Amino acid sequence: MPFKDKNILIVGGTSGIGLQTARQLQEKGANVLTASRKQSAEAEALNLQHLPLDALQVDAAFMEEMPDVLHGLVYCPGSIKLKPFERLQVEDFRHDLELNVLGAVQVLQAVLPLLKKAGGASVVLFSTVAAQLGMPYHTSVATAKAAVQGLTVSLAAEYAAASVRFNAIAPSLTDTALAQPLLSTPEKAAAAARRHPLGRVGQPQDMAAAALFLLSDDSGWMTGQVLHVDGGMSTVKLL
Repeated sequence: MPFKDKNILIVGGTSGIGLQTARQLQEKGANVLTASRKQSAEAEALNLQHLPLDALQVDAAFMEEMPDVLHGLVYCPGSIKLKPFERLQVEDFRHDLELNVLGAVQVLQAVLPLLKKAGGASVVLFSTVAAQLGMPYHTSVATAKAAVQGLTVSLAAEYAAASVRFNAIAPSLTDTALAQPLLSTPEKAAAAARRHPLGRVGQPQDMAAAALFLLSDDSGWMTGQVLHVDGGMSTVKLL
């Protein structure tokens, strides 16, 4: 069991991609801690330790529940606000930047001392295919996720000597509760599938498998990378 006795914190681990990642890590022997504003029935059924957390207000009470050493961190809160640019408000940009970037920054600043103690830790952040591939109506989220990619490569450089690796996953549309407005009818789901060269939208299991790879020793010589798990959308054009 490659993750046996490894302490992994998943921020946003009570639904969607985070929950599936928590489930797979638990199956492989990890000590999984989930953190989010609210617990979910699905996550509670896994009997994982859950910590209430507003990522913008990491406090002493949260840190008191942390183990002495962290071997991995997954930060996967997200949002989907698709609007024409002229209808976006500054508050929309602020919300996306706070959730995706500043939340990650505050969690990382709090737990980096614990990650450095591991002697070989891994951090997985989440971007989006829209940060590379220009897509209408994605301005706010693409701006925030592009900042996540900048954060990833900068921290990979800064903490390489401390053996803390930083990588990001850039998904395309994934079938989670967050994406349901985009997949709510058979017609919408079929249209979304057709936009991907592999002919389907992503599943939480696809992203969780990528996250486990980046957390594991199998990716031990990878840092500062953005792994595109997007059904070929970012690079493949069908003729």
